[in-house]
Amino acid sequence: MLITLLFVALLAFYVAWNLGANDVANAMGTSVGSKAVTLKQALIIAGVLEFTGAVLFGHEVTETLATKIANPALFAATPQIFVTGMVTVLISCGVWLQIATSRGLPVSSSHAVVGAIAGFSWVALGVNAIDWSSIGSITIGWILTPLISGVIAALFYSQIKHWILDQPNQVVQLQEWIPWLSTLLLGVFGVIVLPSLTEPLTNFVIEQTGFNIPTYDIPLLTGAVAAVGLTIISWRQLQKTEEVFPNPQSPLPPIPNPVERLFGRFQLLSACFVAFAHGSNDVGNAIAPLAAIVYINRTGSVPTDGITIPLWILILGGAGIVGGLAVWGKKVIATIGENIIALQPSSGFCAELATATTILIASRLGLPVSTSHALVGGVVGIGLVQNIKSIKFQTLKGIAAAWLITIPVSAALSAAIFSIAQILFF
Repeated sequence: MLITLLFVALLAFYVAWNLGANDVANAMGTSVGSKAVTLKQALIIAGVLEFTGAVLFGHEVTETLATKIANPALFAATPQIFVTGMVTVLISCGVWLQIATSRGLPVSSSHAVVGAIAGFSWVALGVNAIDWSSIGSITIGWILTPLISGVIAALFYSQIKHWILDQPNQVVQLQEWIPWLSTLLLGVFGVIVLPSLTEPLTNFVIEQTGFNIPTYDIPLLTGAVAAVGLTIISWRQLQKTEEVFPNPQSPLPPIPNPVERLFGRFQLLSACFVAFAHGSNDVGNAIAPLAAIVYINRTGSVPTDGITIPLWILILGGAGIVGGLAVWGKKVIATIGENIIALQPSSGFCAELATATTILIASRLGLPVSTSHALVGGVVGIGLVQNIKSIKFQTLKGIAAAWLITIPVSAALSAAIFSIAQILFF
């Protein structure tokens, strides 16, 4: 059994590696494409934040995936079949993510996991074992996510373009808009990240004082203070940049547009939030099957309720994500950031903000969505505002094809591998 666990741990690391190379690249793709950060800086920043998010907050999603997707009651009498099925989920997801990454195609690891679980469940227990309503919801999410994100990105960018970029004095206009942009940025991302970050502090205050503080009070206070701080810092940075910004007749070498430079800082901050949130959420796609198998090995039964995720599993997933991003992430970063439209920091910022807003809305509605789908939709929405001819539709065709076949391909791979395993081991 120890050899089996080592093998499964390696498989989980392999999936996390591919997830890092594909999904995490989405978070930094627009920042690299707009030149807000270099590729090396993006890899370091995303690596640290993804790992931190995965280790600190990855247990909740992992627990859900390990106990809620496949109906554990159906496997109660045959835990070994459940273990075999989870192994096939890891293999099929890892293989499909690697194929997509090698071609620079951003796909959804969540959809790959669901497809793989459906594939082995069909072979093991029949077609009725699949939750077809979940598959239907995912299909709806696949269609709506890029559309909604594209509309939001187009709305954000058109306003920034009208009120700031197209104005004769961009710097003065940006000064007036900085408080609103700071509030918008920290408001959207704060709702995703701050409740999880401040939960230990909220619990500590309740324990020490006895006051039953509402859940969102500390996150709201933290977000308000951060928004004021970001506004003041941004004003100062804009003033310093403007002081050294040369006139067109100056013989000195030009420096970047102060407006775009400040948007670059905003975009970097937004990319950091996306990376942290992604690490805490999607690491479960890689390590949930391993967590379920470790539980079965320890107890001899299939997990039917909440389970404790050992820290070493979270660290394994986080390390795999960082390694995959560093070694294989360049192709997907290039696709998102450079091969759809040419991005500036202002447009990249709008794409990331639209992505976060879309995911937040979908989470509130309970719809399963993909960061990849949202980001691509956001970038296309900006391209439509700029100039439809600037969009590279050939790239979009390849991306859409990869989205369309992710669930059926991962399901077919999982079904085939599980069938072979059944013949060999049962």
